[in-house]
Amino acid sequence: MAQDAGRPEFWEERYRNGVTPWDAGGAPAAFCAWLAKERAPLSVLVPGCGSGYEVRALAEQGHDVLAIDFSEAAVEAARRQAHGLRARIRHEDFFQLSEPPVEVLYERTFMCALPPRMRAAWAEHVQALVRPGGRLLGFFFFDAQPKGPPFGIAPSALHALLDPGFALLVDEPVPAAQSVPVLAGKERWQVWQRRL
Repeated sequence: MAQDAGRPEFWEERYRNGVTPWDAGGAPAAFCAWLAKERAPLSVLVPGCGSGYEVRALAEQGHDVLAIDFSEAAVEAARRQAHGLRARIRHEDFFQLSEPPVEVLYERTFMCALPPRMRAAWAEHVQALVRPGGRLLGFFFFDAQPKGPPFGIAPSALHALLDPGFALLVDEPVPAAQSVPVLAGKERWQVWQRRL
Protein backbone atom coordinates (compact mmCIF):
# COMPACT_ATOMS: atom_id res chain seq x y z
CA MET A 1 0.00 0.00 0.00
CA ALA A 2 2.83 2.42 0.85
CA GLN A 3 4.28 1.95 -2.63
CA ASP A 4 0.90 2.54 -4.28
CA ALA A 5 0.39 5.86 -2.44
CA GLY A 6 3.18 7.42 -4.51
CA ARG A 7 1.29 6.80 -7.75
CA PRO A 8 -1.58 8.89 -9.20
CA GLU A 9 -3.68 5.76 -9.80
CA PHE A 10 -3.88 5.08 -6.06
CA TRP A 11 -5.51 8.47 -5.42
CA GLU A 12 -7.55 8.46 -8.62
CA GLU A 13 -9.31 5.27 -7.50
CA ARG A 14 -10.10 6.75 -4.09
CA TYR A 15 -11.55 9.97 -5.46
CA ARG A 16 -13.59 8.15 -8.12
CA ASN A 17 -15.00 5.77 -5.49
CA GLY A 18 -15.65 8.45 -2.86
CA VAL A 19 -13.15 6.97 -0.40
CA THR A 20 -11.77 10.26 0.93
CA PRO A 21 -11.63 10.10 4.75
CA TRP A 22 -9.20 13.06 4.75
CA ASP A 23 -11.85 15.37 3.23
CA ALA A 24 -13.11 17.62 6.04
CA GLY A 25 -15.91 19.11 3.95
CA GLY A 26 -14.56 22.64 4.37
CA ALA A 27 -11.55 24.74 5.30
CA PRO A 28 -10.14 23.97 8.79
CA ALA A 29 -10.59 26.46 11.65
CA ALA A 30 -6.86 27.15 12.18
CA PHE A 31 -6.45 27.89 8.49
CA CYS A 32 -9.46 30.25 8.52
CA ALA A 33 -8.06 32.07 11.58
CA TRP A 34 -4.72 32.51 9.82
CA LEU A 35 -6.42 33.65 6.63
CA ALA A 36 -8.48 36.28 8.47
CA LYS A 37 -5.24 37.96 9.64
CA GLU A 38 -3.34 37.92 6.35
CA ARG A 39 -3.27 40.87 4.00
CA ALA A 40 -3.76 40.10 0.33
CA PRO A 41 -2.40 39.50 -2.12
CA LEU A 42 0.03 36.72 -1.33
CA SER A 43 1.22 34.15 -3.87
CA VAL A 44 0.11 30.78 -2.50
CA LEU A 45 0.75 27.22 -3.68
CA VAL A 46 -1.55 24.39 -2.55
CA PRO A 47 -0.06 21.02 -3.52
CA GLY A 48 -2.29 17.97 -3.29
CA CYS A 49 -5.27 20.34 -3.20
CA GLY A 50 -7.90 17.60 -3.05
CA SER A 51 -11.40 19.08 -3.03
CA GLY A 52 -10.06 22.63 -2.93
CA TYR A 53 -11.93 24.21 -0.02
CA GLU A 54 -8.90 26.28 0.98
CA VAL A 55 -8.27 27.25 -2.65
CA ARG A 56 -11.65 28.91 -2.83
CA ALA A 57 -11.17 30.64 0.55
CA LEU A 58 -7.76 31.99 -0.50
CA ALA A 59 -9.09 33.33 -3.80
CA GLU A 60 -12.10 34.94 -2.12
CA GLN A 61 -9.69 36.87 0.14
CA GLY A 62 -7.77 38.16 -2.90
CA HIS A 63 -4.73 35.89 -2.80
CA ASP A 64 -3.00 34.68 -5.97
CA VAL A 65 -3.43 30.93 -5.55
CA LEU A 66 -2.20 28.00 -7.62
CA ALA A 67 -3.52 24.57 -6.66
CA ILE A 68 -2.26 21.27 -8.05
CA ASP A 69 -3.07 17.60 -7.67
CA PHE A 70 -1.89 14.59 -9.65
CA SER A 71 -5.30 12.93 -9.42
CA GLU A 72 -7.56 14.09 -12.25
CA ALA A 73 -10.62 13.27 -10.12
CA ALA A 74 -9.31 15.52 -7.32
CA VAL A 75 -8.73 18.35 -9.81
CA GLU A 76 -12.32 17.92 -11.06
CA ALA A 77 -13.63 18.07 -7.49
CA ALA A 78 -11.56 21.17 -6.70
CA ARG A 79 -12.74 22.91 -9.86
CA ARG A 80 -16.36 22.23 -8.91
CA GLN A 81 -15.76 23.58 -5.41
CA ALA A 82 -13.77 26.64 -6.46
CA HIS A 83 -16.11 27.66 -9.28
CA GLY A 84 -14.44 30.39 -11.39
CA LEU A 85 -10.87 29.32 -10.58
CA ARG A 86 -10.55 26.59 -13.20
CA ALA A 87 -7.28 27.96 -14.60
CA ARG A 88 -5.73 28.17 -11.13
CA ILE A 89 -6.31 24.46 -10.42
CA ARG A 90 -4.05 22.21 -12.45
CA HIS A 91 -3.49 18.52 -12.96
CA GLU A 92 0.20 18.34 -12.16
CA ASP A 93 2.78 16.36 -10.21
CA PHE A 94 4.26 18.35 -7.32
CA PHE A 95 7.70 16.86 -7.92
CA GLN A 96 7.68 18.05 -11.55
CA LEU A 97 6.32 21.50 -10.77
CA SER A 98 8.49 24.34 -12.02
CA GLU A 99 7.12 27.71 -10.89
CA PRO A 100 8.62 30.88 -9.45
CA PRO A 101 8.92 30.63 -5.66
CA VAL A 102 5.79 31.62 -3.73
CA GLU A 103 5.26 33.53 -0.51
CA VAL A 104 3.19 30.73 1.06
CA LEU A 105 3.02 26.99 0.52
CA TYR A 106 -0.02 25.52 2.27
CA GLU A 107 0.12 21.96 3.59
CA ARG A 108 -2.97 19.90 4.36
CA THR A 109 -2.78 16.08 4.19
CA PHE A 110 -0.24 16.24 1.35
CA MET A 111 3.01 15.31 3.05
CA CYS A 112 1.33 12.60 5.14
CA ALA A 113 -0.09 11.10 1.92
CA LEU A 114 3.40 10.53 0.54
CA PRO A 115 5.27 7.32 1.28
CA PRO A 116 8.11 8.08 3.75
CA ARG A 117 10.72 7.28 1.07
CA MET A 118 9.58 10.47 -0.72
CA ARG A 119 9.99 12.83 2.25
CA ALA A 120 13.52 14.04 1.50
CA ALA A 121 12.51 14.92 -2.07
CA TRP A 122 9.39 16.65 -0.71
CA ALA A 123 11.44 18.81 1.68
CA GLU A 124 13.95 19.69 -1.04
CA HIS A 125 11.21 20.72 -3.46
CA VAL A 126 9.31 22.69 -0.81
CA GLN A 127 12.47 24.66 -0.10
CA ALA A 128 12.86 25.40 -3.82
CA LEU A 129 9.22 26.51 -4.16
CA VAL A 130 9.10 28.89 -1.16
CA ARG A 131 10.95 32.18 -1.54
CA PRO A 132 13.39 33.28 1.19
CA GLY A 133 11.34 34.85 3.98
CA GLY A 134 8.24 33.03 2.73
CA ARG A 135 6.31 30.47 4.73
CA LEU A 136 5.37 26.81 4.72
CA LEU A 137 2.25 26.54 6.81
CA GLY A 138 -0.51 24.13 7.55
CA PHE A 139 -1.24 20.88 9.29
CA PHE A 140 1.23 18.12 10.07
CA PHE A 141 0.30 14.61 11.18
CA PHE A 142 2.41 13.28 14.04
CA ASP A 143 2.08 9.56 14.66
CA ALA A 144 4.42 6.65 15.25
CA GLN A 145 2.31 4.19 13.22
CA PRO A 146 4.37 3.24 10.14
CA LYS A 147 1.33 2.12 8.09
CA GLY A 148 -0.46 4.54 5.86
CA PRO A 149 -1.55 6.64 4.22
CA PRO A 150 -1.75 8.76 6.18
CA PHE A 151 1.88 8.31 7.13
CA GLY A 152 2.70 9.92 10.45
CA ILE A 153 6.02 11.53 11.22
CA ALA A 154 7.90 12.18 14.45
CA PRO A 155 8.54 15.84 15.35
CA SER A 156 12.29 15.20 15.31
CA ALA A 157 12.06 13.72 11.79
CA LEU A 158 10.11 16.73 10.52
CA HIS A 159 12.72 19.05 12.04
CA ALA A 160 15.48 17.05 10.37
CA LEU A 161 13.76 17.56 7.02
CA LEU A 162 12.92 21.24 7.40
CA ASP A 163 15.46 22.84 9.77
CA PRO A 164 18.12 23.31 7.09
CA GLY A 165 15.86 25.65 5.13
CA PHE A 166 13.16 26.77 7.57
CA ALA A 167 12.64 28.03 11.11
CA LEU A 168 9.56 26.93 13.06
CA LEU A 169 7.55 30.00 14.14
CA VAL A 170 4.21 28.53 15.28
CA ASP A 171 3.40 25.09 16.65
CA GLU A 172 -0.10 24.54 18.04
CA PRO A 173 -2.19 21.42 18.67
CA VAL A 174 -5.33 21.03 16.61
CA PRO A 175 -8.36 20.10 18.74
CA ALA A 176 -9.56 16.60 17.85
CA ALA A 177 -13.01 17.99 17.04
CA GLN A 178 -11.43 20.14 14.31
CA SER A 179 -9.73 17.19 12.58
CA VAL A 180 -11.10 14.41 10.44
CA PRO A 181 -11.36 11.16 12.45
CA VAL A 182 -8.31 9.53 10.83
CA LEU A 183 -6.10 12.44 11.99
CA ALA A 184 -7.89 13.42 15.20
CA GLY A 185 -5.65 14.24 18.14
CA LYS A 186 -2.48 13.88 16.07
CA GLU A 187 -2.41 17.07 14.00
CA ARG A 188 -0.53 20.27 14.70
CA TRP A 189 -0.88 23.66 13.01
CA GLN A 190 2.60 24.88 12.17
CA VAL A 191 4.12 27.88 10.43
CA TRP A 192 7.70 27.54 9.14
CA GLN A 193 9.59 30.52 7.70
CA ARG A 194 12.06 30.02 4.88
CA ARG A 195 15.52 31.09 5.97
CA LEU A 196 17.01 34.08 4.13
